[in-house]
Amino acid sequence: MAKTLVLAEKPSVARDIARVLGCRQKGDGCIIGPDYIVTWALGHLVTLADPDAYDDRYKAWRLEDLPMLPDKMKLVTIKQTAKQYRAVSALMKRDDVDKLVIATDAGREGELVARWIMMKAHCKKPAYRLWISSQTDRAIKEGFQKLKPAKEYDNLYYSAQARAEADWLVGLNTTRALTCKYNAQLSAGRVQTPTLALIVKREEEILAFQPKDYYSVQAVFKGFNATFRDKKNNTRFSDKAFAEKISESCKGKKGTAAKVEKTAKKTPPPAAYDLTELQRDANKKYGYSAKQTLSLMQSLYEYHKVLTYPRTDSRYITDDIVATLPERLRAMAVGPYQSQAMKLARGKIETKYIVNNAKVSDHHAIIPTEQSPNLSKLSFEERNIYDLVVRRFMAVLSEPMEYDEVKLQIDIGENSFYAKGKTVKSAGWKEFYGLADEDDEEEAENRSQQLPEIRQGAQLDVLNTKIISGKTRPPARYTEATLLSAMENPSGQIEDKDLKKVIANTSGLGTPATRADIIEKLFDNFSIERVGKEIHPTAKGKQLIKIVPPDLKSAELTAKWEQQLQNISKGTASMKSFIGEMRDYSTSLVSMVIASNAQYTHDNMTKEKCPVCGKYLLDVNGKKGKMLICQDRECGYRKGLTQVTNARCPECHKKMELRGEGDKKMFTCVCGYRERLSDFNKRREDKGAGKADVMSYMRKQQAQQKKEANDNPFADLLKNWNN
Repeated sequence: MAKTLVLAEKPSVARDIARVLGCRQKGDGCIIGPDYIVTWALGHLVTLADPDAYDDRYKAWRLEDLPMLPDKMKLVTIKQTAKQYRAVSALMKRDDVDKLVIATDAGREGELVARWIMMKAHCKKPAYRLWISSQTDRAIKEGFQKLKPAKEYDNLYYSAQARAEADWLVGLNTTRALTCKYNAQLSAGRVQTPTLALIVKREEEILAFQPKDYYSVQAVFKGFNATFRDKKNNTRFSDKAFAEKISESCKGKKGTAAKVEKTAKKTPPPAAYDLTELQRDANKKYGYSAKQTLSLMQSLYEYHKVLTYPRTDSRYITDDIVATLPERLRAMAVGPYQSQAMKLARGKIETKYIVNNAKVSDHHAIIPTEQSPNLSKLSFEERNIYDLVVRRFMAVLSEPMEYDEVKLQIDIGENSFYAKGKTVKSAGWKEFYGLADEDDEEEAENRSQQLPEIRQGAQLDVLNTKIISGKTRPPARYTEATLLSAMENPSGQIEDKDLKKVIANTSGLGTPATRADIIEKLFDNFSIERVGKEIHPTAKGKQLIKIVPPDLKSAELTAKWEQQLQNISKGTASMKSFIGEMRDYSTSLVSMVIASNAQYTHDNMTKEKCPVCGKYLLDVNGKKGKMLICQDRECGYRKGLTQVTNARCPECHKKMELRGEGDKKMFTCVCGYRERLSDFNKRREDKGAGKADVMSYMRKQQAQQKKEANDNPFADLLKNWNN
């Protein structure tokens, strides 16, 4: 009897699909049923070949061998997952398998995963596409009832192929050129370099900033304050004497309510989450990295099945989802969400803020599924992400917040003072967050105050006047939240109006699915580092931006690329012509690097020599602590010096660092606390954590430290070209 082979992207997804399809018999890398065989990839099983697969001379890195422009890109199996590839390939060739269902993630990269496996295995059997946005049993069943021919997704595959080949050509050629030219571990790419340029430019603006004193004048009335404005609407003045003069002229006088404006206003709810907006909020509220948020979302989508597909750039849903909204609300009506969710489900659900067919492409916004969560099975971090999505979902289905905004102009002699107040009539969607205006939290002086009832023309006693002094502040350094915003919309870096429109219609720098990896890559290759929540460029990162070809660090360029890739996915542009452009562009980039007169120096070199090659080691700040790394790219030696652990200081409760080696290992804290590892272990045992717990904790820390020491991002660069 003929069977259908189903190819999922991960084992966990394959198990869910197999259960729904009635497959229960375990096979070699698959699960077999009466009508279906379900198998899986492990992410990518096949990738583009390394340069030495085309020519032995590429095994060595030499400027004279660049650019590398293979006539046709080769596909190779990834060694670590070769066993599963062989299993999948064998299943594709089985005589009793007459068709294939592609069930990898519904997106550009998921399409590439499946198509490369099929191409490498020479699978030409009829193929169909499963396209779903959640992993619930219901979604899987409905998806299999609506399978489409895989041919309808060919253009999506072509765009993914074009992205991969372009990244190989541009990233690998430029990285080799920079590394060979300057004898340092330098990497560049179509998204990571413009992103680094944003961070470096911000740092330059901060360092060049000259703070200036400013003064404003406030009049104090009974129950509220008002701020002086001149005829040009300025409230801040550099001339202190002028501010003092205004202040003195108002003392002992009465104010007249010259204007009283009361306006009824509504604030609509924020749109539902796409991945980037969720990553921003998770970073602001919980300090999670973009990569961590994506990982948590993936778990909530794949394993717990309580949220929909995470890698989406849409903040809306389509009409066909509306009928499922009451069911989704009832499913999530558990724990702290029960009363509010059921209230929404029983009443009129407001959909005008969430439904927009025109703004949904491949996937709709991130929303809860029809599957009820078991909150006790969610980790603390998963609960936080789930909470963000659920509250936003309830908010966007609610009515606007309604309030009266009151604006006052109070004249004191010839001087005019202004005050603004807000009276909430209906909390609307704000009841899910509280009434605090989150957007105003950073600008306390702009917060609305509760104003008393005042009639126009009323006389008001001036209780006092005061001068508020301050200094202008430089632009803030990027956090992951603000960097994601800058990557999503880098139009502020562009002056050309036409190019601003181009970027507004694309996804900006990278895509929601790739931005987290790009930021992590910059941390991994020590171009940037975290200081608290802030992101700082390292000396290496600053120098790299100075020596890379100028147009490679442009947001304009990468946005144009992304637009072309989107056009390829829509069938309005040619993959062949795009790749031709990238081959020419790679050639010009290599020429620019070779011709450059720029210099690169290691300003973080230590006096300690590498035990492998004898060259001096470099002192760097890794994601988990300080490290020594070899400056020679071919050596790749790394040594951890300190590691940030999850152990908390008993005095200030901050995370402590683990320093030293062997018996000299010691926990240290920024507050000055010190504790030997042996004493730490004894304290853990005395508090009830047994010796086995302590040893398990230490093994985990050592395993992480070993992973970081062996994790050479430069080697990863050769394997994964998501630049």
